[in-house]
Amino acid sequence: MQLKSALRSCRKGQSLYGYAQDGRKEGDLVTIREQLEVREITYLSSYAALSRESKGRKVPEQECDIRPVFQRDRDRILHCKAFRRLKQKTQVFLLPKGDHYRTRLTHTLEVSQNARTIAKALRLNEDLAEAIALGHDLGHTPFGHAGERALNSVNPFGFRHNEQSVRVVEYLEKQGRGLNLTWEVIDGIRNHKTNGRPATLEGEIVRLSDKIAYINHDIDDAVRGGILKEEDIPREYREVLGASTRIRLDTMVHNVITNSMDCPAIRMSPDVAEAMAGLRRFMFEQVYQNPAAKGEEDKAAEMVANLYHYYRRHMDLLPDQFLDRIKNGMETEEQTVCDYIAGMTDNFAVKKFEEFFVPESWNF
Repeated sequence: MQLKSALRSCRKGQSLYGYAQDGRKEGDLVTIREQLEVREITYLSSYAALSRESKGRKVPEQECDIRPVFQRDRDRILHCKAFRRLKQKTQVFLLPKGDHYRTRLTHTLEVSQNARTIAKALRLNEDLAEAIALGHDLGHTPFGHAGERALNSVNPFGFRHNEQSVRVVEYLEKQGRGLNLTWEVIDGIRNHKTNGRPATLEGEIVRLSDKIAYINHDIDDAVRGGILKEEDIPREYREVLGASTRIRLDTMVHNVITNSMDCPAIRMSPDVAEAMAGLRRFMFEQVYQNPAAKGEEDKAAEMVANLYHYYRRHMDLLPDQFLDRIKNGMETEEQTVCDYIAGMTDNFAVKKFEEFFVPESWNF
């Protein structure tokens, strides 16, 4: 009733305030954000990352009166331009002929859903898990891992998509100002790869949810594309995990929850973990390195590498936002070109390649 009263007051132009329920004197006004922070303390697991105990942001900000910090980070990622560009970036199948294949955006949403389900069941911080999941692939290149390998080979500083995702949220979004996310979200984004070591259990959830998502949806896409049949999956993996994508996904998520409940770690049972690792190896052999599925990747990698070299010779073609970082001594030319190309969608990269390297028809 007190919360409803506070919301009614807000509609009348007043601030969003409720009444304290955490030991303060009765009638003391607190924000809805503070009420939600108290709810976290009373409900979440002792292993959860609490919003009010965040290590904070690089640039201190006034707190929102409605949203705890991790929810606020989730919203910032969801509304940023890099997130919207994921809809036209390759997941596994390069420029597939069909509307139902995954893109980098749909992959991200599936990782987020897995992470939220697991975090909620374990009474961990769902907002933090979701924010990390939504931001974990913001730095991915056009053409998926082919583009990543190309930039890694031509950029003298190397290229790793998880580190690039951190660059996006810290330096590149909002005209170079970044999103100013909390330490915990940035840590989870940086450490989402297999060899990462996230500092929070929520980050560990995303690291595992990423694998669960791509193994299962890549099988689904491979079957749709005629690269695999369900019967091609080795029997030992199907016997442990299930004989369909839906059942395997359900098995993995449930197994993580069952084996991580009230524990200071996110884990699977040994048999399921071993089967998932074997299934992942199978996918690398049969799909990720299959010429039928990946036959165009060499062309895409060459395209990305040629774009890099062209922009290095024609730095004036970069947008002012990127040139300003060089002029202000904030970044090298090599890294700036890498940042620009990494942010391209597949379609935009193809357009730029055609503009620079494909002769136009003559008009007489």
